[in-house]
Amino acid sequence: MAQNEAAVHSHGHGAPVPELAAGQNEYLTIARDGLWTNNPALVQILGLCPLMAVTNSTVNGLGMGLATMMTFVISNGAVSLIRNWVTSEIRIPVFMLVIACIVTVIELAMNAFFHELYTVLGIFIALIVTNCNVLARAEFAAKHRVLPAMFDGLMMGLGFTLVLVALGAMREMFGSGTLFANAHLMFGEAARGLTLHLGDYKGMLLGILPPGAFMALGILIALKNVIDRRRKERKTEPAVVTEPVPHTA
Repeated sequence: MAQNEAAVHSHGHGAPVPELAAGQNEYLTIARDGLWTNNPALVQILGLCPLMAVTNSTVNGLGMGLATMMTFVISNGAVSLIRNWVTSEIRIPVFMLVIACIVTVIELAMNAFFHELYTVLGIFIALIVTNCNVLARAEFAAKHRVLPAMFDGLMMGLGFTLVLVALGAMREMFGSGTLFANAHLMFGEAARGLTLHLGDYKGMLLGILPPGAFMALGILIALKNVIDRRRKERKTEPAVVTEPVPHTA
């Protein structure tokens, strides 16, 4: 980054273009890492406690995911702002204190505005403080500027949220035979009619129990690995070169 900034100053008014291109590449890499390449749930496989415990429905997964994503974004921004004043010896307790304060504010806000959902999620909102992913991204934020740090938190949080929602949808359909049940917990009374019923299927208890969570997560991880392997095989396939056919008189 320092080299890029030096290049901008040395080229005068026409130099911001290389900096913009570098920034675009940086943000693209961050987005790809958070959503797919280094997804917290499918690749790092960290923070499994909320992933397994609250994803027995789509709405629960979405609510937990959004709370975690807000923690990622705000804590990354806060850590990046204070990075020049925190020494390496005390960075971990300082980061944990920042994360704990942010999670407490989010928990109180959910209790005030989404009380029923807060009651369902319970202690798992407070347990965001102990999520290894949040602390790991704080380490990233301590080495980067505010905007890249917050964008990293947004992408990591979004990737985590998408997995929570997919896992919740799979478990809800298999375990309860419904989809988007209890949507009013997040979207108000008008959302009660959003519940979809899968015909006469009443569900299987295994889907909403912990073993069902591990099975569903295993399916998602396996699906990602298959996609990655096929993409890698396509890239390594040798290109077929066709020689021109000679013209005959």
